[in-house]
Amino acid sequence: MDLGSRDAFDRMGTLGIEEEFFVVDDAGRPTSGTDELVYENEPPSILEDRLDHELFKFVLETQTPTVGSLEAAREAVSDVRSALVEHANRHGYKIAAAGLHPAANWRELEHAEKPRYQAQLDRIQYPQHRNTTAGVHVHVGVDDADKAVWIANELRWYLPIMLALSANSPYWNGFDTGLESARAKIFEGLPNTGMPTTFEDFETFQAFERTMVETDSINDRGELWYDVRPHSAHGTVEIRAPDSQADLEYVLAFVEYTEALVEDLAARYEDGESGTDHRREFLDENKWRAIRHGHDAELLSRDWTEPTPLGELVDRERDRLGVSGIVDIFEAESGADRQRRLREHDGLDAACSALLLEGNDDAV
Repeated sequence: MDLGSRDAFDRMGTLGIEEEFFVVDDAGRPTSGTDELVYENEPPSILEDRLDHELFKFVLETQTPTVGSLEAAREAVSDVRSALVEHANRHGYKIAAAGLHPAANWRELEHAEKPRYQAQLDRIQYPQHRNTTAGVHVHVGVDDADKAVWIANELRWYLPIMLALSANSPYWNGFDTGLESARAKIFEGLPNTGMPTTFEDFETFQAFERTMVETDSINDRGELWYDVRPHSAHGTVEIRAPDSQADLEYVLAFVEYTEALVEDLAARYEDGESGTDHRREFLDENKWRAIRHGHDAELLSRDWTEPTPLGELVDRERDRLGVSGIVDIFEAESGADRQRRLREHDGLDAACSALLLEGNDDAV
């Protein structure tokens, strides 16, 4: 039983980015293509061992190499995306990104045959059968296991800010849900998702991992799908809150913000700051506000006494951490609003086309 180790936490500040994408046809509609792109044709060298499929045959995941700076992260994400688009185009497909695809109907799409996913479908049933979601996952290296757990605890309050900014999944199964990030709510239907509770230290977290595996609650530690987690194999803190993004700059903004948060929290941990024990119910309330309202969300303050507009929180984070990318995202039209506008005025084709990555023939 592989549970990772305390020893994995040996580097501070490294970065790794995982992105989930949709395989689509010439019309921008989801189509089964992962067998050809992952198994039947050799991908470009940069994607070797860094390209995999997800539960559905129209969803892919890429991983960047581990890098040591934001500049290197920009290059790595850009290179991986370009290679993926080129690989897909060569074999008759295109690549799109969003939290959910507006034209996806899960009953009409194929599941992967990979034993891991078949076991999940058998164990979880309906919630996993409908799970057509796609997200962005950012890893930041931490050089001490107990520090990583403390940072993960503290990050929970900031995750609704990321989710609200990233929200671009209003449509699910062909209809407008009225939500800004339906992905987050669909994904919460699975076990071991959403906001985790606090863990006292790494020993407590690892005991939890071990219990979940030994009791057959999960098949492996990778099935702890919480919005943030210490990754006991990679030696990182991993955030999993944002919807997937077609725009490279949006992904890099979340990388910038995550790195800044982790570095700030690491310094506070080393200064002996006591952690906060936020009630999960309040954290869930802020997450719901992000899901429902996106850029228009008002999130409860850290002392849970008053709602604060998202724009005000973004400005505070800019001033506190010196980050700029999340400001640019907030000031732009939200992904959910853009999809609705395009679909209403120009039709579903336009909404689908807007999700294509740069480099696809019809990307906008």
